[in-house]
Amino acid sequence: MIPPFAVIVLAVVFVLIAVRQVGRVRIPIWIAMSGGALAVVALGSVSIPDAVRAVNMDVILFLFGMFVIGQALEESGYLSHLSYKFLKRAHSIDVLMLFILFGVGFGSAILMNDTLAIIGTPVMLLLAKKHEMSPKLLLLVLAFAVTIGSVMSPIGNPQNLLIALNGKIQDPFVEFFKWLFIPTVINLVAAFFLLKRSYPGDFHDTPLKHSQEPIHDKHLAFLAKISLQMVLILIGVKIATVILGSQWEFRLTYIALASCLPIFVGSPKRWRIVRHIDWSTLAFFAAMFVLMESVWRSGFFQQVLERYSTGAGSHPITSVESILTVSILLSQFISNVPLVALYQPMLLHGGATLEGFMALAAGSTIAGNMFILGAASNVIVIQNAEKRSHHTITFWEFSKIGIPLTIVNAVVYWVTFVIM
Repeated sequence: MIPPFAVIVLAVVFVLIAVRQVGRVRIPIWIAMSGGALAVVALGSVSIPDAVRAVNMDVILFLFGMFVIGQALEESGYLSHLSYKFLKRAHSIDVLMLFILFGVGFGSAILMNDTLAIIGTPVMLLLAKKHEMSPKLLLLVLAFAVTIGSVMSPIGNPQNLLIALNGKIQDPFVEFFKWLFIPTVINLVAAFFLLKRSYPGDFHDTPLKHSQEPIHDKHLAFLAKISLQMVLILIGVKIATVILGSQWEFRLTYIALASCLPIFVGSPKRWRIVRHIDWSTLAFFAAMFVLMESVWRSGFFQQVLERYSTGAGSHPITSVESILTVSILLSQFISNVPLVALYQPMLLHGGATLEGFMALAAGSTIAGNMFILGAASNVIVIQNAEKRSHHTITFWEFSKIGIPLTIVNAVVYWVTFVIM
């Protein structure tokens, strides 16, 4: 079967992001994705009106609001102040890595993985500079922590929220915690040992000396602190609405936009902050939605999944083994949210148990550890780092650790499901 044009374009984009350079020309991730989106629109795989409708403005506006807060936190100096207060007790590289993995991992379960990716990137770059460590190592720690940590919560990432809302799960917070908390902790520890083995030169024995960064703009820091507190409070409200089974649709977009209002209203630097947010990442997501819409309309991956389901033999489509395998592999090509949107109805129709939906949450999320395009948070981390410094992570640097880590993660979750 010859793949449709949209799938061929997706493959080309995947290769360009992997290579990142053609001759002497370096190709940023957002340029490669934007080129793919323009190609499918130009050649009619998706019409211009449909392309516009495909862009998920909830995601774009959520990221915009969080980027504004993150930029204000960084520019005011309040972000480095907070990181000092949290990390000052880490007097060795090992402890620092564990603090980051568990602090960021648990934080992403509450604040959502993309939020931690946004505010965590400048902190990692600062730590690398202060302690003479590899920025690549710390950026990888951040990327893996936000992905793994977000597994254990129904609001840790968009695909988990989709599963919690549409998977007929009676008490999402209790069920996610019961099924996924312990294996998530094990996987965070596994990430630590794998990173330590891959970057042995950075795990030196020299005691770390932390110094508190000054707050550069006290007024902006005050406003950024209010915005951050609003995020935490509104996330708490959202958790309460889910627990209480409220029909009130309290979107994450509302949280981000409401929380950045103090900065817009109270800071004379509002337009400077807006100019300096990561617009290239917003462009990447807009383009990704258009390209994925074209791929979705082609029906190619739906056919692949249907063929797998009819020929799975001893592993039916609703088995844990099938769910983990399919969700990890297909998430690399159509992203984890579209994968869940495609797979979840099949599980409901096939009579999948709660175990199956927990496997879908785990597999579709840890898929982000395999390759850069497996999770939106990876792209946020890498493009944020490139915007703020000359440091980046190549496709190969990510995948040489990401592939074995994903295999370990999958085995840990599979064993958990077998035991439970």
